Amino acid sequence: MNPSETLYKKRFFKVDSKLKDLAKLFLKIGTIGFGGPAGHLAMLEEEVVNRRKWMNHEHFLDLYGSTNLIPGPNSTEMTIHIGREQAGWKGMIVAGLCFILPAVIISGLLGWAYSKYGTLPEVKPWTYGIQPAIIAIIIRAVIPLGRKAVKSVEMGILGIVSLAACLEGINDIFVMLGAAFLALLWSMLSQKPDAKPGSRNFIMAALTAPAITLAHITNTSIFLTFLKIGAVWFGGGYVLFGLLDNELVVNGIMTRQQLIDAIAVGQITPGPLFSSVTFIGWQMKGLSGAILATLGVFIPSLLFVALLNPLVPRMRSSKIFSTFLDAVNVATVAVIVAVLFVMGKDTLTNWKAILIGVVSLAIAFGFRKLNIAFIVIGGALAGYLLTLI
Repeated sequence: MNPSETLYKKRFFKVDSKLKDLAKLFLKIGTIGFGGPAGHLAMLEEEVVNRRKWMNHEHFLDLYGSTNLIPGPNSTEMTIHIGREQAGWKGMIVAGLCFILPAVIISGLLGWAYSKYGTLPEVKPWTYGIQPAIIAIIIRAVIPLGRKAVKSVEMGILGIVSLAACLEGINDIFVMLGAAFLALLWSMLSQKPDAKPGSRNFIMAALTAPAITLAHITNTSIFLTFLKIGAVWFGGGYVLFGLLDNELVVNGIMTRQQLIDAIAVGQITPGPLFSSVTFIGWQMKGLSGAILATLGVFIPSLLFVALLNPLVPRMRSSKIFSTFLDAVNVATVAVIVAVLFVMGKDTLTNWKAILIGVVSLAIAFGFRKLNIAFIVIGGALAGYLLTLI
């Protein structure tokens, strides 16, 4: 074997090994990833920063903060960012698809069962204890992220203001942009900024996309409708369902009860909330509808991250954009803390849930090397057993 062949094989297996690691990691997180974006972020931080050392806390926060500035599901976009960092464009695709695959398969199966039997299976006893366990995981993750984000007294004050705004119900994207604006204003007042030319707003083309009406349900119309939704979706899951209501319920494609059931599917399955569109696509046109609806929502995230990822290091190297990222990161932590408050208020409503939460928290901090999958599985098992009492 000549040296060039040896070098080729080394490079090939090195890339293949990275893709395999990405696939294993994101299939696991996609399978146990309950708790929405905040829960996903906690799991990603534990696996990517603490266990595998693929990046430090600051860069992790920079990437996550940047996902809040583009349309699409934040946690899915974060997995795509990580894949891009580890293995280029192949890594983006592998990480993103593996993360959404478990939820898509489960949602597809539920969509098939729903179309056949007209009802959803009872899974509440098993999911009862998962939310308290996820709260514990998020608390453990948010502490180091907060320490890295709050770099000065000014950033600490900005974080408190952002948290107060979130608790008042102000939309997350407005909180983050408001925090960035205040930080930039303070920077300009306190010192002369090292400004550099801004980048073009590549989002506007998607935001001004024409409306698509599904007068006749075809594979093409399904794909284009969900492609548009993925390209203009800012905000959380309820924003997504508002878009779905306008596109599908208002146009008579599905009933509001079907949409509500789709929301339930998104909440009881792991992984990203947008897996509900797989369920919806199945109701519209069976297997092909499920696949095309899922791809339609997923593809814009892949494209936006591909455009944004190379810009993040450049933003960090510029004083004015570095200030912008710092402010967005602080606001991101504030959003996560606000989510914790809401989750705690909605979840820790009785002694059973509180007990699971306290025990999970003790395990999360007492056994830091323990894989978080065991905390989630333990919470599910404890929840099931306590519902029998």
